[in-house]
Amino acid sequence: MTLRLLSGGVFFCLLVSSVFAQTASGSGENTSSAAPAFEIADVHPSPPRAFPFADGGSLHGDRYAYRQATMLNLISTAYGLDPNNVQGGPSWLEMDRFDIVAKAPAKSNQADLKLMLKSLLANRFALIAHNGTAPMPAYALGVIPGGKPKMTESDGTAQTGCVPHPPPQNEAPGVVSNIVVTCHNMTMETFAEMVHMMAGGYLANPVVDATGLKGSWDFDLTWTGKGQLQKAGADGISIFDALQKQLGLNLELKTAPRAVLIVDSVNEKPTPNPPGIESALPTPPPAQFDVATIKPGKAGGNTSGRINGGQIDLQSITLKTLLDIAWELNPNDDEAIVGAAKWLDVDKFDILAKVSNDALSNAGPTRPPIDIEDLRNMLKGLLIERFQMKVHKEDRPVSAYTLIAVSPKLKKADPSSRTRCTEGPGPDGKDPRIASPILNRLVTCQNMNMAQIGEEFQRVAAGFIYSPVLDATGIKGAWDFTLSFSSADLVKGTGAPGASGGASDPNGALSFFDAVNKQLGLKLEKQKRPVPVLVIDHVEEKPTEN
Repeated sequence: MTLRLLSGGVFFCLLVSSVFAQTASGSGENTSSAAPAFEIADVHPSPPRAFPFADGGSLHGDRYAYRQATMLNLISTAYGLDPNNVQGGPSWLEMDRFDIVAKAPAKSNQADLKLMLKSLLANRFALIAHNGTAPMPAYALGVIPGGKPKMTESDGTAQTGCVPHPPPQNEAPGVVSNIVVTCHNMTMETFAEMVHMMAGGYLANPVVDATGLKGSWDFDLTWTGKGQLQKAGADGISIFDALQKQLGLNLELKTAPRAVLIVDSVNEKPTPNPPGIESALPTPPPAQFDVATIKPGKAGGNTSGRINGGQIDLQSITLKTLLDIAWELNPNDDEAIVGAAKWLDVDKFDILAKVSNDALSNAGPTRPPIDIEDLRNMLKGLLIERFQMKVHKEDRPVSAYTLIAVSPKLKKADPSSRTRCTEGPGPDGKDPRIASPILNRLVTCQNMNMAQIGEEFQRVAAGFIYSPVLDATGIKGAWDFTLSFSSADLVKGTGAPGASGGASDPNGALSFFDAVNKQLGLKLEKQKRPVPVLVIDHVEEKPTEN
């Protein structure tokens, strides 16, 4: 898991590494007659976080840790499945989150860990599931009717895979670079899987081969990333147009039966932890950086760098931004920090902090892997020490939003469906982002009550809303809806309607507030109410010596 910082765009984003070249890997088989199981496991609900995501699921030494994992995360990991192929189950399957810390037997391999997690889910959550088929939406990759594929049959000599071209060097500022890949020796079945991975921003559903083409093929493919399509203007090309014009192929959203794992039942509350869990799995001492340097950064320089793998390496970053990362604050919220001097958001620093290799590869039972939450806490300690900071959290009256009903346009939910919000089209498959790239956000939510909708608005509308939304609609029950709008960077103003710059722009951009009002018949009103903030009691402008 990586946090990458880029100037002029989204503050930080989760990056999932994709391997474009096709590879093969094997995993060891457990030969024991009994199903492998963790020696002992601590299972409990995760602490609440503003922007939760599953982290971990790996073994360091004999310690297995998986944090902020939904039941869907746990099941798909245990069974080695795409989450889309896990069907059924209770409505909370994608909402409730759990932390698991467990001790694994010596010499456990990845295949063993999956079996251990299966056993844990069966024993602690009473999970019952079976294999089956279910009708599911998928993009069918086919040859354009009446046309011929614009690809070359492979002679089989080149290495199988799709290799991305490096971005152009010294490109003019503001120019959007297209994604270019060269593919060799590719079957259409393999390419269908890879195009979903490479162009996932466009394709919310899996891609299946329906071309009927046999053998392997060579070709080049160029398209514009989904997030850059609006900026590219007439020079941009979507993955749909690229496939049609360059390869003679098309993508059509259909429904077809697919092999799935069907969840029959699972308990929302795990069984109690066994006696002696504290001594068997002692809380490790707080992790610390083995080496850390903080020095003045380039004035006016662009913020860059990354937080990954037990290392923080950031350039030209303000202390305000570092506080946002460490305390998980919304970087766009000017009221999240109280008592911040102006220099906190002006002075730039370069910071390099590393965890020792011994800590990362610790072979003993006392140190779980260094995950992003560990790194946040370590960064807190480093900033407090080096800038001689004194801070505390307290509730202060700040600007926050309340959701009220005007003329609701919500669809009554099927109570058996899962409670969730996803980025992408609803069941009808309609995607306004294709025809109007400036409407670059499409959020589909199902089986959510109004309080849950208010909580989710903070997560899906980053740049517009910075704190939880209070429900004052008076609407009962659970609901489905799809919301189409423009991201905050495409809307000149991000205030609520009636505030300066709050209305949608003449260029066609639609603010989140206007989308909620027009499409859902609801309204977000700005009010003052107590919200937790970070209060700075003392901070030195110059950090202590390295």
